[in-house]
Amino acid sequence: QVQLVESGGGLVQPGGSLTLSCVASGLAFSDYKMAWYRLAPGKAREFVAGVDTSLRTSYSESVKGRFTISRDNAKNTVWLQMNSLKSEDTAVYYCTAGEEIDYWGQGTQVTVSS
Repeated sequence: QVQLVESGGGLVQPGGSLTLSCVASGLAFSDYKMAWYRLAPGKAREFVAGVDTSLRTSYSESVKGRFTISRDNAKNTVWLQMNSLKSEDTAVYYCTAGEEIDYWGQGTQVTVSS
C-alpha cells in the first residue's frame, strides 16, 4: 500500500518561511518523479514544484526563486522549502508521486497571514 505523508504546514506571517516534508512508503521511491501541488479555496489545483529521478527540478512561475524542492532517495523523502511567503501561497499542499500523478498525499495546510 502506497502512502505519502506530508507534514510541516502551519500558520506563518507574510515574509516568513516553512519547510514541508513528504515521506513515502510502499513504492520504489527513486523510480518516481515527485512533486508538490496546492489547492486554494475557489481556485484550480496548481502545480508548485517537481523533482524527477535525475534530480532535475521545475517550478511554477509564481514560486520560482522563493521555493526549493529537494529529495533524498535514501530517506524516501521530498521537501519543499518555502521562503518569502505571501498571502496568496495560502493553500493545502499535496505531495504527489509519478509522472501521471499516480499517488497523492492527504495534504497539509499552509496559511500565510498576519
